[in-house]
Amino acid sequence: MPSQPNLFEADPPAGQGGDRPPTGPDRDPPPRVSAMRSGRPWWATLAGRVLQPWIGLKIEPQAPPELVDPRPVCYVLEDYGLSNALILDRACRETGMPSPLRPLPGDPLGRKRAYVALSRRNASAALALATGQPPPKKTHSESLARLLEAHREDPALDVQLVPVSIFVGRSPDKASGWFSVLFSENWAIVGRFRRLLAILLNGRDTLVQFAGPVSIRDLLAEDLPPERSVRKLSRLLRTHFNRLREAVIGPDLSTRRLLIDKVLSSAQVKEAIADQARRDSSSPEEAWKKAHAMAYEIAADYSHPVVRSASFLLTSVWNRIYRGVLVHHLDSLKAAAPGHEVIYVPSHRSHMDYLLLSYLLYTKGIVPPHIVAGINLNLPVIGPILRRGGAFFIRRSIRGSALYSAVLAEYVAQLIAGGYSIEYFIEGGRSRTGRLLQPKGGMISMTLRAYLRQPSRPVLFQPVYIGYEKLMEGSSYLDELSGKPKEKESIWALLWSIPKVLRQNYGQVVVNFGEPIPLADLLAEHAAEWDGKPLTDEDKPDWLSHTVDAAAERIQVNINRAADVNPINLLAMALLSTPKHTMAEADLLAQIALSKTLLAEVPYSDRVTVTPHSPREIVAHGEEIGVLRRIAHPLGDVLSVGDDDAVLLSYFRNNVLHLFTASAWIACCFQHNRRMSRDTLKRLGRSVYPFLQGELFLAWDEDGFAARIDRTLDVFVREGLLQQVSDDDGGILARNAGQSDEVFRLRAIGHPLQQAFERYYIAISVLAKNGPGTLGAGELESLCQLAAQRLSLLYAPAAPEFFDKSLFRGFIQKLRELGLVRLDQNSKLVFDQRLETWARDAKIILGRELRHTIEKISPEAVRSEEPAPQAVAD
Repeated sequence: MPSQPNLFEADPPAGQGGDRPPTGPDRDPPPRVSAMRSGRPWWATLAGRVLQPWIGLKIEPQAPPELVDPRPVCYVLEDYGLSNALILDRACRETGMPSPLRPLPGDPLGRKRAYVALSRRNASAALALATGQPPPKKTHSESLARLLEAHREDPALDVQLVPVSIFVGRSPDKASGWFSVLFSENWAIVGRFRRLLAILLNGRDTLVQFAGPVSIRDLLAEDLPPERSVRKLSRLLRTHFNRLREAVIGPDLSTRRLLIDKVLSSAQVKEAIADQARRDSSSPEEAWKKAHAMAYEIAADYSHPVVRSASFLLTSVWNRIYRGVLVHHLDSLKAAAPGHEVIYVPSHRSHMDYLLLSYLLYTKGIVPPHIVAGINLNLPVIGPILRRGGAFFIRRSIRGSALYSAVLAEYVAQLIAGGYSIEYFIEGGRSRTGRLLQPKGGMISMTLRAYLRQPSRPVLFQPVYIGYEKLMEGSSYLDELSGKPKEKESIWALLWSIPKVLRQNYGQVVVNFGEPIPLADLLAEHAAEWDGKPLTDEDKPDWLSHTVDAAAERIQVNINRAADVNPINLLAMALLSTPKHTMAEADLLAQIALSKTLLAEVPYSDRVTVTPHSPREIVAHGEEIGVLRRIAHPLGDVLSVGDDDAVLLSYFRNNVLHLFTASAWIACCFQHNRRMSRDTLKRLGRSVYPFLQGELFLAWDEDGFAARIDRTLDVFVREGLLQQVSDDDGGILARNAGQSDEVFRLRAIGHPLQQAFERYYIAISVLAKNGPGTLGAGELESLCQLAAQRLSLLYAPAAPEFFDKSLFRGFIQKLRELGLVRLDQNSKLVFDQRLETWARDAKIILGRELRHTIEKISPEAVRSEEPAPQAVAD
């Protein structure tokens, strides 16, 4: 059987494929069409004319005749119906395919037609369902059986079967009214009247999907008994239709109530309910009520009409507040997704993330995912809408509640088993600094567990990068970064903010789909001993935790590999490198041009996208959306950002900092060194790279980073930032002396990474001052944070993440992984001479004055003294 076509084919360009105008009487039909019209029944011509004003077709793929060869064609529909036959006939006429209303050679079907149907929604089955009578015993289509039998009797007969799926009212971007939502395509069994209403209301948004042909002769060559041949062919066709319907409108999951019943009836949840009853000394009924309440608190209540309705509303909102929403690399998802359980794992920077992604997927013909949302978003009015849009709510922490963990894990497993795609943010919460946060593996672990329990449908992780030019939460992030506590979400605050949001210009949004990650590949790499057999929840293989960590790391790396560089990112990279966040216009234009050159000459990955605008257009855009302010001066205009805007700009600089790691590393090395060799740059780069990789989720190994250093050096030499002065030691490089433009540009490139090395040196200095065996990991984090805060007060204000405890935690963890420090029997950190050797290399990067200041302010742990024994009175 030929392979099935891509079920997620991209939309055809304007004026092609589905956008082609219908064939009218005043247009010349394709040659193949005119040849077919002679045998078309008169009633079909009449009915087609009646139906034509109400039907608008989008046909995929763009050229169906390319799928077939000159052999006779018989079409296979999912279910019978006059409207389906007429829609198929019109699609065939418009594309030059053979008509389904003319008989096959010899009419082996005996129906004077060239199409059959599987009758998924046949009337007898619906009647049986309504009356409670047993359905008729019919295991396959009689028409298929006759067609196969005709091939056995006539060796010269060779018909190719072409499956065709028809969806009336699927496209949400063209729907004209709210009422039409109720009659959009779904899984429900519908009668003739409802089908008529669907055509009248939504017929102009009809999708006709042709699939690759199935050769009957190839099937008969397997020499199966007639009954088995028909059953196999029916099963293959039914599977194809179900997969395509699931991809276009979503799986046929039960209602919320029935799904919750499945969760509560599972063996794992029943056992957790019994354990809860024993712990609480309560009755099983009381424990069941607790589990039931938890399941209702969690479960989504997905509604196609609500999703369609939301798409209408969001279209006008996006058009009002954004200058555009660009999507890149969606074709990679469309190529990989069919047949997979897709887990969307986007970066998390705004509450808009899940709305944008679901909306874009829906408008591109992909069913929106079920979204993991924090329980804090289950607000009055908003919560039920989000729940019907596919959100399911989970608590921020599930530790200490075995029953809740069991219910949540089983709910996720039921979604995965049902074929629904899922979306979650492995960072846990929104990033307040613009960097990707260290991932949390809870949802990945549940996903992996669900797959291992029932490894029937392969899982695909789809990383997604979402880039903004301006954040709706910008002011609240600014408050939080300045030390104010996070405000609790409330319905009143949300409603109060809507008018303000709708008056703002938030620039452009870019959604980039990263390289998909098949779970099977991760298991093959990290769980080679797994034999592919299902595992129970009691099984806890050693490789499970490591596989979860590897998946989380790979996801973050692939998100960064799909970054978008927008104008605000480039402005932030340049302006934040100066003490007053101000630059002359000519210098700013030159710095932006240099950044774009580095991105083009040493590309990070083939999925990174860069704004096509020129430096001057980028500056104009920054002024337009209120990021830059221009100060006129007779000697040349100056461009600047205020202090509060500078803090927010650091967010956008951090979005793309990882793309400039190699160039920033080189620039840092030449801050306090006039000359260095290539070999030294690469040797030191290899030693420091593991720490940068852990912090920025970089995509290469140490050798790959060294290779990028080499390529970047070539660009620096060509741009005049460095000069090659000797070929010794792989080549001696030197920067200009004094304060030339080239030195200024080099300093600006290195500035974003400089503070990372300052943090590293703070941790080493605090460790060295306190000595081995003195500090625990938590104590070291706290002392490092205090030292970083002190350094920021003594010098220019640092970026908000400079004294972030989590970054110090990651650095300390990497020291332990590399064996530079370790825990002794008292859980205190000990180290040896290797750490001091590593610290000496820091002298190459950090200036003497800064090193001295860090060493001076590095605090010592407060050592409590043993209290003297008290005298006891007789």
